[in-house]
Amino acid sequence: MSKNFSHLDHNNQPIMIDVSDKDITIREATAECTVILPDVVKAALDDGEIWSAKGPVVQTAIIAGVMAAKKTSELIPFCHPITLESCKINIYSTEENNLTVRCICRLHAKTGVEMEALTGASIAGLTVYDMCKALSHDIQITNTRLIQKTGGKSDITTNSRAKP
Repeated sequence: MSKNFSHLDHNNQPIMIDVSDKDITIREATAECTVILPDVVKAALDDGEIWSAKGPVVQTAIIAGVMAAKKTSELIPFCHPITLESCKINIYSTEENNLTVRCICRLHAKTGVEMEALTGASIAGLTVYDMCKALSHDIQITNTRLIQKTGGKSDITTNSRAKP
């Protein structure tokens, strides 16, 4: 079966998908990224939090991620403007003392929230980088991916390690 890009019309011109005939359903998406910390930043981790001159890193990253998820349609051209009903970001230390950023977005709508969850996780990870770069520029943000989406035409669960 051949798949086509959904955001191109029959003339290969970019379009926003018409969702006017779709049903409103409960939509939820979970995305995450990994922030790989160099040893100097790992040493600054104190019970899962890092305090920088700019403030509490994890708490600030959570706030930034939620703000970004709400602005996804302003950042990605063909995302529909939606009103999130829930956006939760959890940042936790891995066994290697790196950070996993997980974003879960939920709403009742005609379109999904995958891009909002991906944006929330990404911006939270970038905020960790911004706040810790004074210690090292060797921080890496990796493995940004959709973990799960429910609602709409199909539910998707990707291959991922399970953490809270």
